[in-house]
Amino acid sequence: MRRAFTIVELTITICVLGVLSAIAVPWAGELLDRVHVRGAVVEIESTFSGARHIAIARSAQATVDIDTATQTLYVSVGADTLRKRRVGADHGVQLSASRVRMSYSATGMGYGAANLSVFVRRNASVDTVFVSRLGRLRH
Repeated sequence: MRRAFTIVELTITICVLGVLSAIAVPWAGELLDRVHVRGAVVEIESTFSGARHIAIARSAQATVDIDTATQTLYVSVGADTLRKRRVGADHGVQLSASRVRMSYSATGMGYGAANLSVFVRRNASVDTVFVSRLGRLRH
């Protein structure tokens, strides 16, 4: 006696798999967006923290420039660019910021009069990195 599946059983199985896939695919896309945004936020926080440490180590003012057109962050001391992070290209996110520059004094304190917010977006997933005028980070 041969054992096999009937066409009705195969059709029902394929329909059930189709319904489960229709539910899972959008959720997986949203999860992937959140992962990319989180990775970009971690890299941005690392860049600002690194700039603060460079300012302290060199006893000089360090600046983080945010180029929203190219989605890139630059860390510089004087005329020397020490770090360049292509956050948008590496993580597939869009950056926008309340200001385009944040400077740290030689003591590690923020140099300037206002806080900075960097907004990271990919599709519906959004996160924000806040840099206080004292140089502290949070998101």
